[in-house]
Amino acid sequence: MASTRNKNTPGNYRLEQLENINNEKYNVYKHSSYGTPYQINLPGNGLGGAAISPENLSNNYVDIESFLRGTGTTNLVNGFMTLTPELNKINSINIYENPAVLMPLPLITTNERPWPI
Repeated sequence: MASTRNKNTPGNYRLEQLENINNEKYNVYKHSSYGTPYQINLPGNGLGGAAISPENLSNNYVDIESFLRGTGTTNLVNGFMTLTPELNKINSINIYENPAVLMPLPLITTNERPWPI
């Protein structure tokens, strides 16, 4: 029996394939809303907290998390691993600069009566 629906037409098939390709491009794009940002900075003066992914903070974030959770502490075959974290240097960004703090000179007192004992 011949198909009477639009789903089996060549134009509809191409449209569905184009939709699948566009969905894949949207989901795989590196700088999408769920991807990595163009520039990574820690919040400084005047900014709130930041959501930074763990792969941006260190190169061996999985090993650090396993070490902190104690994974492998009861491993009797290989023993407990020693960890050297490979942390990434991330600069902070400030909205304003803090003014310099002016400290007074130390107070020197002379010619005063002694404190009663």
